[in-house]
This record gives sequence, structure tokens and C-alpha cells, in this order.
Amino acid sequence: MEEQEIKLVVRPNPTKIATKWALVNVLVAIVITYAFELMDANTNSQLQYLGFIPFAVFLFLTQKEFKSSLGGFMNFGEGFSAGFRYSMFVGLLMAVFIFLYLKVLSPDLFDKSLEASRAQMEAKNMSDSQIDKAMGMAKSWGPLAAAFVTALSDSILGAVLSLIGAAIFKKERTGRDLVDSAIDPTL
Repeated sequence: MEEQEIKLVVRPNPTKIATKWALVNVLVAIVITYAFELMDANTNSQLQYLGFIPFAVFLFLTQKEFKSSLGGFMNFGEGFSAGFRYSMFVGLLMAVFIFLYLKVLSPDLFDKSLEASRAQMEAKNMSDSQIDKAMGMAKSWGPLAAAFVTALSDSILGAVLSLIGAAIFKKERTGRDLVDSAIDPTL
């Protein structure tokens, strides 16, 4: 009797691929953040949206790599899952970075933004007690709020981009594909 070779098909892990690209994106975002700080760029300028370009590119690369690891076929749900996992990881990692950046690494930047907010409130003729109350709240909760907003916005943006990427990269197996990849039972 002939021994048959049994092949186990190991399904690729979308979490592993998403984590890899999320780490790459976070490193790029940290470099961009410090580049803006070194250039003393205005944090309220349109340049702040430059960080969304690598976010989108790496999300699509996550989906493309996951599709390749599945043999070139991926349904819409698999594509969305890989992209959304990526955006969740980026959101969580960037939230940690933003909190540490504003609280520990560059607190002077946070203080400058508080002073700009104070000037805006004074321009609106707010009372000193209102300004002091708002500044006290912003000083104690600002870095945490920025981290929360970062995690939430990256997740929402990632969900939208994951839907778009999944629609672009999806390629369902057809009956012909199944026949072409079938194993000959006589072996």
C-alpha cells in the first residue's frame, strides 16, 4: 500500500501582517513628528495631514500582502479584516506615542498649544475665571484626550479605507480556480 502525503494548509495570520505594517507606520509617523518639530512647523497648518498618506499606503500594503499570502485570492471580509486590524494597531500604538510625546518627550510643545488656546479665548473676550478653568482642564486631561482622539480617529479612518481597499483587492475564487487547484485523488 502506498503512503499518501498529507499536506496541512496553514492559513496566513492577518494579525501578524497587520502588526508588521502598523509598526512600520508608527516608526514613519514618529520620524515625521520629529521632523516637523525640528522644522518648527506650525502644528495647525495643512502639513499635519501629511501623516495620513503613509497610513493609507501601509493599510493598502497590509491588504495586498495578506491577499498574496492567501495565494492571490481574498474575499471582501478578509480584506476588510486585515485593514481594520492594521488601523486598530496603529491607533493604539500612536495613542501611546502621542500621550508620551505630549506628557514626557515634548511637553513644551503642549504648553505652546495651551498658550495659543489661551490667546484665542482672550480674543473671544472670555472671562479670566473661564479661561483659567478651561486651561486647568486642558493641562490635566490634554495629553490623554489627544491619545484617545488619535486612537478613535485612526480606527474610523482605517475602517473607511479598509472598505475601499477590500473592494479594490478582493478576488474571489471561481469554480475554474477550484478545479485548477484541486489535488489529484489518484496519487
